[in-house]
Amino acid sequence: MAKVKKLENDERYSIDDLIEIMSQLRNPDGGCPWDLEQDFKSIAPHTIEEAYEVADAIDNNDMQNLREELGDLLFQSVFHAQMASEEQHFDLHDVIHDISAKMVYRHPHVFGDKSATSASDVNSIWDEQKSKEKKSYEGKSALDGVPLALPSLLRAQKLQKKAAKTGFEWTKAEDILDKLEEEIGEFRDAAASNSLQDKREELGDMLFVVANLGRIMGINPEEALRDCNTKFERRFNGMEDDLSKEDKVISDLTLEEMTQLWVKQKQKEFK
Repeated sequence: MAKVKKLENDERYSIDDLIEIMSQLRNPDGGCPWDLEQDFKSIAPHTIEEAYEVADAIDNNDMQNLREELGDLLFQSVFHAQMASEEQHFDLHDVIHDISAKMVYRHPHVFGDKSATSASDVNSIWDEQKSKEKKSYEGKSALDGVPLALPSLLRAQKLQKKAAKTGFEWTKAEDILDKLEEEIGEFRDAAASNSLQDKREELGDMLFVVANLGRIMGINPEEALRDCNTKFERRFNGMEDDLSKEDKVISDLTLEEMTQLWVKQKQKEFK
């Protein structure tokens, strides 16, 4: 393929151009020194970061930014595929073929003779098709296949979902709330000790139970915590804005004054 050039007027690049751009960036003869130094592990954190930036653009309903961030995330796939191609494992066309074949196979209600009239039907079909694909993994743990790199709350929920398929789960939110109260009690005991390891372990147990509670109630804990972070940031910024109008800074306040100001921010949201 000819070397990619800068376009003029209304010309547009294609996916093949993007593949070639990546190839040129990784070309030892005239490529980019930084791109040439990278490997799968060094690029992986960038891939995760780009995925979060896509989610952030969606949360902000910023379509122009979403377009850009989707491009950045796509480039990560192209980058990994290029490195794999250099080692003769696979290339981007293999990746595209595999995901296309998987989607066709897992949607027999669209591309085959099965029928589905609800999201619940689709989930059942999806799980059935996945189980057929995983026949070769029989004998391994029912928890296999949950990536270590997932955010911990999300990974906890996925592990719990897999365990639930074996029947190992509480079916009522009330039972999980009782377990949470039990874990809070154990954390209180650990907090009174001098063992940081015990405190860390019990805090982890509480978070794990909270993730399970979210799963039972159909709530993604990662999304819930992200929304909570956004709410906290909005209210804290509101406190700072109100104080700036009085030529004050938040660090000058007592904790009691800060608390009163925090309550005012909450009240603003419910007016």
